Amino acid sequence: MEEIIKFLSLLKKYRIILIIIPVITLIITYFLVRNLPDSYMSQAQISTGIVDDTKQNLLAQSSPQAQQVAQEFSNLMSMIRMKRILDQISYQLVIHDLTSSKPFRKLSSQITTLSTEQKKHDVAAYLTMYNKQLSLNLYNSKEKILYDQIRSMQYDSDNITNKLMVYRSGDSDFIVVQFESENPELSAFVSNTLAAEFVKYYSTQVRANQVKTTNFLSNLLNKKSDTLSKRMEELRNYKIRNRVLNLDEQSKQLYTRIMDYEEKKQEATQNTSSYAGALNEIDNKFSPVDRKYIEATLSKVNQKIVNTKDELSALYDLYYKNDLDERYKQSIDSLQQKLGEQINKSADQYIVSPLSTKQALVEEKLGLEVKLDISRYSINSLERELKKLNGQFDQLVPREAEVQSFEMKLDIATKEYLDVLNKYNQSSLESDFEVKLNVVQAAMPGVAQPSKKMLLVILSGIISLVFCVLVIFVLYYLNNNIITAKDLANTSQSPVLGSLNYISTGKVDLYRIWKDDNTSKAEREFKNALRSIRYEIENDVKGKVIAVTSLGAKEGKSLFSISLAFAWKMTNHKVLVIDGNFNSPHLTPLSKTSPYLEDFLRDGSVMNTDAQTSIGFASFLPNKGGDTSIMELAGQDIIKDRLDWARTKFDIIIIETAPLDGINQSKEWFTFCDGIIGVFKSGLAINSQKKINIDYLRATGLFKGWILNMTPSDLE
Repeated sequence: MEEIIKFLSLLKKYRIILIIIPVITLIITYFLVRNLPDSYMSQAQISTGIVDDTKQNLLAQSSPQAQQVAQEFSNLMSMIRMKRILDQISYQLVIHDLTSSKPFRKLSSQITTLSTEQKKHDVAAYLTMYNKQLSLNLYNSKEKILYDQIRSMQYDSDNITNKLMVYRSGDSDFIVVQFESENPELSAFVSNTLAAEFVKYYSTQVRANQVKTTNFLSNLLNKKSDTLSKRMEELRNYKIRNRVLNLDEQSKQLYTRIMDYEEKKQEATQNTSSYAGALNEIDNKFSPVDRKYIEATLSKVNQKIVNTKDELSALYDLYYKNDLDERYKQSIDSLQQKLGEQINKSADQYIVSPLSTKQALVEEKLGLEVKLDISRYSINSLERELKKLNGQFDQLVPREAEVQSFEMKLDIATKEYLDVLNKYNQSSLESDFEVKLNVVQAAMPGVAQPSKKMLLVILSGIISLVFCVLVIFVLYYLNNNIITAKDLANTSQSPVLGSLNYISTGKVDLYRIWKDDNTSKAEREFKNALRSIRYEIENDVKGKVIAVTSLGAKEGKSLFSISLAFAWKMTNHKVLVIDGNFNSPHLTPLSKTSPYLEDFLRDGSVMNTDAQTSIGFASFLPNKGGDTSIMELAGQDIIKDRLDWARTKFDIIIIETAPLDGINQSKEWFTFCDGIIGVFKSGLAINSQKKINIDYLRATGLFKGWILNMTPSDLE
């Protein structure tokens, strides 16, 4: 809040500037704009068909999204502002003014100086550039002349763009082309011509792109068709070459046959084991003599049975090789019947033998032997057939992989062909539709627009005022100068005993300030501030000797010292003022008869304790000046004795010392004083060196505070 008040006070200080500059700006702006011509505005509207359902073609899959619509409108509006299209407008404008008896604008000096032949030549050049839709090459000297003519008439693309507005009318389907100029006919001509040129350019580009796309897709479609035919031919040739009809069906049939044969083989294996076990049981029931007799007899009788079994084994081989053909099954049954008859016949021969009682066992053994042989024959045949079928099945696997590879390539080629075909059909259909852009509303010469002259004048005043305030704010923000007592206290981290305002009346008359009631406000403030400072010093300083110093020269130590002395004089105090600044003895001229400080310290000259100065309210000890210091005038004990003597004669002793910025004279004085008062001039900044001196003052233990001198009265 305090910063705001300070800034407002600063504005108050510069209020004259804040009034004068905007007023001058208003006056200048008024004279600049009073002769501005009236402005005329014309608008043409272009229908895009982007969001108009009545113009959506059959190929539109769905309504476009809002973001897509906004992007399409943005692209169209950017195309309208293209330099290539604006150049076409420039050509038509300059051709019109060169050929018409009523040009839109007054011809420029570059055109009026042209002869009739030169004008015809330039018109022909402009027409050539217009028909070919070319831009002028500024690196070509002849075309550079043509461009300069266009620019002199302010028909170039940059000047047109400055007065051109292209925008979408709300959320509608229309783009508004708006142009503003000093001529209503010119505004209407530019709006209509620009809209027409854009529609023509856009239509040409769309048609060219459609034709280019269709031709490209047509060539691509032919390539994809050839690729598809090639893939089909490769698959067909492979199947013919490898005699492949239907691998899925073939593999299924082979697998079924293998499973059938495996099942029959397992059955035959089980039967073989059963028959062999039964034969062993029968053999165990015969004695060795019986077995010998049976074997001897059977070897003669069963030769026919063996032959029949061989025939039966051969039939089984044929039966399994021909996929269990029923014809072979009938032959096998017939041979088995024949074999059974032969076995029965051979068994009859044992009726009269010693083994007649075991005839049934013999018959059963013969039958089991036949079945065992048949079962073994079946196993061998089944194993051979299974091996053959497995070999055929193994041959199908690589063929299946090859066929799948060909079929995958064929599927890819088919998909690519269909995709290209769909795009080709869509492109062909789109090329048959008309371009949706067209001018739906032509621009007409409009009436004069409301004048903006007064608005410009007002804006100029406001802008200049804001600019001045901004400049003052920047200066205020960047300004580190000490203005108020609080600034000084915060920056120096030391107390401030008071502030003395600046008196602009020139010489300060202390007698008049204290005695006269008809003083100015600033003088009354000065007197009251001195009283407050006098009170603060009396409370803070426990002694009579006070040193007055500053961080730099010309900060008002001398005026403060005599003013403070006068303030104490008004309280009937006896005051001694010592000019301890040898380099700049500003108090010395005030002395009349008092001895010099050098004499007082060296020789012990007796000083008149009565006031003998040009002002007459205090006693003074002046100095002779020169490059010296108090320690060079007398020893420390002598100086202390002289000051102790002065303490007995005076109530207050004020010593003005040299500033702290370059010499150490003031630091020597601090040895003999009871308190130190610093004077700081308002409006100065505290740099790093001054901060070091402030730290020194605080470290002495004698520093009582600051007096902010010459503060502006409007900040108090």
